[in-house]
Amino acid sequence: MAIEVGSQAPDFELRDNHGRTVRLADLRGEKNVVLVFYPFAFTSVCAGELGELRDSLPTFVNDDTQLLAVSNDSIHTLRVFAEQESLEYPLLSDFWPHGEVSRAYGVFDEEKGCAVRGTFVVDKAGTVRWRVVNALPDARDLGGYVKALDAL
Repeated sequence: MAIEVGSQAPDFELRDNHGRTVRLADLRGEKNVVLVFYPFAFTSVCAGELGELRDSLPTFVNDDTQLLAVSNDSIHTLRVFAEQESLEYPLLSDFWPHGEVSRAYGVFDEEKGCAVRGTFVVDKAGTVRWRVVNALPDARDLGGYVKALDAL
């Protein structure tokens, strides 16, 4: 079960598609975070969702907000995917230990071995203020993300 709105977002340390370490704790007190879990790179629904985020990037990457996308792919896969899709925001690898962060957020599908489509809006204090969790085939609506950020 996904973590509840109002709870403290589990901290994590993951490597991005360029091999840089990203820590949620480093953003506390500085930025709101839109944390987007997606199943796999190079799949049509994932590419579509991440492309929509790319096309609305100033809404999700600015002085107050940082977008972080997380999958269980390796950093090497994510690097190629980001280049192919022109994704200019961090794609984080929850590859090893496999799905550890996805599990902490309650969005890891043990049977499929990947994250489901979970999004969490985390405020500057590190509290989850909004969430949506969809099944693997169901794309999310970015309008919900925008409303949640506007409410902060």
